[in-house]
This record gives sequence, C-alpha cells and structure tokens, in this order.
Amino acid sequence: MSNVVALQPQRAVRDYSPSQLALIRNTVAKDTTADEFDMFVEVCKRVGLDPFRRQIYCVVYNKDVPDKRRVVFITAIDGFRAVAARNRDYRPDDQETQFEIDQSLVGPDNPRGLVKAVVRAYKLAANGEWHPVVGTAYWSEFAPMKEDGTEGFEWVESGQFWPADHPTKAGKPKMRKKALGESIRQPSGKWGEMPFVMLAKVAEAQALRKGWPEDLSGVYSPEELEGMQIDESPTALIEQHQTQKRLERVHATNAVPILWKAGEPIEYVPVGQMADRALAFIKEAESVVQLEWWTDTNVGGLREFWALAPTDALGVKKAREARLAALAE
Repeated sequence: MSNVVALQPQRAVRDYSPSQLALIRNTVAKDTTADEFDMFVEVCKRVGLDPFRRQIYCVVYNKDVPDKRRVVFITAIDGFRAVAARNRDYRPDDQETQFEIDQSLVGPDNPRGLVKAVVRAYKLAANGEWHPVVGTAYWSEFAPMKEDGTEGFEWVESGQFWPADHPTKAGKPKMRKKALGESIRQPSGKWGEMPFVMLAKVAEAQALRKGWPEDLSGVYSPEELEGMQIDESPTALIEQHQTQKRLERVHATNAVPILWKAGEPIEYVPVGQMADRALAFIKEAESVVQLEWWTDTNVGGLREFWALAPTDALGVKKAREARLAALAE
C-alpha cells in the first residue's frame, strides 16, 4: 500500500453548509457556472485546502468568449508544499534553486538575463530511497510582459465591445492601452522586482505537480498563470480573503462584500453604510481606470446592494456615471 493511500483516511473531507457554499461562490469562485463551481468544491475537498483561508481559489479566463473560456484552480506555493507534505513522502531540496543566466539576454524584457530555474523536490519510494523530482521553468515561457511607452500611454478603443448582458458596460467599446513614444517591453509586477523568486516558485510548482499528480493535477500557482496571454476576470485581482472573524459576520443578510483596492481583503460593509462609503470612494477616484476597475471587480457585491437597497444603489450608480464623465473630460 502506498503512502498516499495509507494517509487518505486522515485527510478531513469537509462538507460545506448552504451559506458557506454561497459565500465561496460569491468570493473566491465568482463567475463560475454551476458545473464549474461543483468541480471547484470537489477539488477543494480532494486537495484538502481551505477556500475560506484563501489557500485555494479559482479564476475564470475569457468568460465572455465561450470557445476560449477556461477555469483554473489556483493555490500559492505554500499550498503545494502542504499537500505534498501531508503524504509523508516528500522533503524539500536542501540546496538552493539552480539558475541559468545568459548575459547576452540582459535587456528591458530580461533585466537579469535569466534563462531558466531548476528546483528539486524529493519523493520517498517504496524501497525507502529518496528520488529527486525535477521542475524546470524558463523565463521566456512564464515571465509576464507589459508594454510601456517612453512618453506614457493613452486608452484607445480595441475594436471589441462588451456583451449586451454586462451589468454596467453593455454595448460599450472595450479599451486598450496604446504606448506613446518608443515602446518598451518589460516584466510586470513582482517579476520585474523579484525575478529569481518568481521563476523559482514556478519551477517548484512544476516539480511538486510532477511528483504528486494525484493530489495536484489541475491545480496551478498564480506565478504560473501571470504570463498567460488571456483576458483575466476581475476576481483574479482579489489577493487575500477575509479573516475568520469577518467570515462569521457575513452569514447575516445586511452586509455587502466590497473590494476597495487591489491587495486589500474583501470588506463586508453594512447596507446602511454602503451608500456613504461608495459615494466617498467615487468622489475621491482619481482616474477612469481606477473607477472602472472598482466597478468591474465588485459586480457581485453591487448587485447584492441593488437587491437590498435599490434606491441607494441607484444614487451610487448615478454618482459613478457622473464622476466617470467628469474624469473623462
């Protein structure tokens, strides 16, 4: 009997109450269809990770393009390690990640000249020996790039339009960034700030998925997905989930889940305070991009607010549209 099979009974399979399922659907599994959501819940149970602690969440890519639609289940690298360690046939490498560097590749799109990262994890075989499982990640395949202009950028119409059933932008043209001046291609976000760390995480995720496929197949680290050239749903921007104390509060029906800024936790705002908070946020918005991001990210929460307090929600909607018009001038 393998270690994996022997330990299966020790892994708690959690059953969720209807209110907990609704909370998961409205936060870390937004935009999923019924079948996609059912699959996500089963994956949570299979890998033994807790969506309430944001150990695992899912992202819907290309949600408005049926033939390209894709749902991906995501966990941080600590989640990968926890799942492998639970089987008691895993140990990490005691050596640092190996990097291959080519100085001829150094440039704006590869500031350190990285070629690849190699990470080893060790798996215990039936004969008691440890065998290395190697994960390799190439910079050219995973590093996400952004286009910047030496003179900034402007927003222009992309030629595509939002679908007719979109709650706030139905029929409006989708916008894209256009670089002004000379175009510069460079890594985005933390890939530009910590390229070695990011590439090493991808390589480690590759090794762990290869060594423990029964548990980790179909689950990805966020670093693996950043370089994918796809339209990302706003739910991917939610960086962390609520603390347990706030999670316990949301079982009441008088709170609206809202994300005010990327990187902050979701806040459950009492309905009676929502209009004042939203109006203050709208008044302080500094750009069209900021205000549209907030609207798109909080589609679910704003719908709930409309259902609970339609008059207040209408006032917020009018204020948002007025502010957008003023910022666009």
